[in-house]
Amino acid sequence: MKKNYIYQDDTISFVTVAAQTCLVLEHTAEMERDEFIEKILCALPLLYVKTHMLAMPEEMLDGEPQRFVQEDDYNYIRQGVKNLLGTDDAYLEVFLDDMRYNDEPITAYISEHLADIYQELKDMAANFQTGNEAVMNDAIRACLLAFREHWGQKLVDVMRPLHALTTDH
Repeated sequence: MKKNYIYQDDTISFVTVAAQTCLVLEHTAEMERDEFIEKILCALPLLYVKTHMLAMPEEMLDGEPQRFVQEDDYNYIRQGVKNLLGTDDAYLEVFLDDMRYNDEPITAYISEHLADIYQELKDMAANFQTGNEAVMNDAIRACLLAFREHWGQKLVDVMRPLHALTTDH
């Protein structure tokens, strides 16, 4: 008998890594800069792989899953990372479609991208904690769709400047 999607090993592994990534971001203020960079650089590639490996579940409910992350939560994560990285928070984006039509470099921010990723992961994890299997299923589906649409690219984009910070020492 086939296991329910939400109880499959790949799904549980993804949810676990997503929750661990959220914890790193929620505890940024308690870390030293190098410790944070090390932890997030370990979490992000694993998160990418775990997300990329998941099959897209069928939608079970009408409508979008509930959003739990509020503006204050988002800003707490963004500001925590920004404070820790200081001037290294900003980096030049080179892979945006807009670059084709722009002579000026486009500045992106590690803190904003990590806060965007956090929002998707935390909303999924909070829905997963409801214990309602249809809600859990659709929360993962929404997170995977958002991964395809935007946060997967943001994840790989922040890896480059974060990696560069480990080689600056």
